[in-house]
Amino acid sequence: MRSFITLTGLAIFCSSVALAAPAPAPIAAAKFENRASACTFSGSNGAALASKSKTSCSTIVLSNVAVPAGTTLDLTGLNEGTKVIFEGTTTFGYKEWAGPLVSVSGSDVTVEGAPGAVLNGDGARWWDGKGSNGGKKKPKFFFAHNLKSSNISNIKIENSPVQVFSINGAETLILDSITIDNSVGDSTGAHNTDAFDVGDSNGVTISNANVQNQDDCLAINSGTNIIFTGGTCSGGHGLSIGSVGGRSDNTVKTVHIENSTIKNSQNGVRIKTVSGATGSVSGVTYKDITLSGITKYGIVIEQDYENGSPTGKPTSGVPITGLAIDGVTGSVSNSATGVYILCGKGSCSNWTWEGVKITGGKKSSKCENIPSAASC
Repeated sequence: MRSFITLTGLAIFCSSVALAAPAPAPIAAAKFENRASACTFSGSNGAALASKSKTSCSTIVLSNVAVPAGTTLDLTGLNEGTKVIFEGTTTFGYKEWAGPLVSVSGSDVTVEGAPGAVLNGDGARWWDGKGSNGGKKKPKFFFAHNLKSSNISNIKIENSPVQVFSINGAETLILDSITIDNSVGDSTGAHNTDAFDVGDSNGVTISNANVQNQDDCLAINSGTNIIFTGGTCSGGHGLSIGSVGGRSDNTVKTVHIENSTIKNSQNGVRIKTVSGATGSVSGVTYKDITLSGITKYGIVIEQDYENGSPTGKPTSGVPITGLAIDGVTGSVSNSATGVYILCGKGSCSNWTWEGVKITGGKKSSKCENIPSAASC
């Protein structure tokens, strides 16, 4: 049996094949959700209907959905194997709240953007130069929490109010060909627009990202087996480990950040551990990273981090061991510092340091406790 459903202005289309029954008994309406395969949602009621029907559809198409103010496009708890496709432009109403604007969870889930699709946060309505540190309360954009063996690809996000992807509790998650364009915010007060914040996850791969924002392109606060490759980061604070410390999970282990370009940003390669905190950073590799137009630090590794105000006095509670810096090259501005390393006593060890060639800028006189392989 093949079924079609259309609700005026809401566009829901479903098709399925029913299992044969031994007798011609009627099928209860309550069982319909087990038979639907493809559903399309659009317009101002699309988000609510998609959230309500999310376990009834093996494929969810979101076509020009207008998410109401203060509402999450809730795609959490999807059935195993569900596919989500964004079409057209997804928009979001204005409200001062924490968000998220979109949230997805489940196993073997695929999320992708159709050609030309955009999720537009219209962040200028919130931007006040303070980000998440005050002023208007701003919603985070996309929670990729508790996704297992899943893929997110070809998503374009524009003008996020504040942080973009929050990746937490993920296992074997691939994000490929993600574009984040907050370039308008450079001159209109965007702040704390981290592209990818990773925490408490195992097996996350971020490949071929193209990011223009005003904070970390990547920030790994905790997690294991994390890969970032083939990325281009512009306008932000660089490719970061941390800050590490002060959370329930304070371990970063086995991270490969490679074959990426950082341009017109405050920092290039960055590792920051929280002053007075405990935890560990081990097995991190930065390989083949190209820098240009860096205004603060080409490579910065500091164990004195406090939000926005480093103390200048490193602590040893979050050791950084097994760090490999291999092939970090390029240039920094004349006012910038090529390399800055501030480690606690004995808390940075077993490093390798090869192929570092950073031109321009100045040499720091404030480095401390530099491992023998490194230079400052």
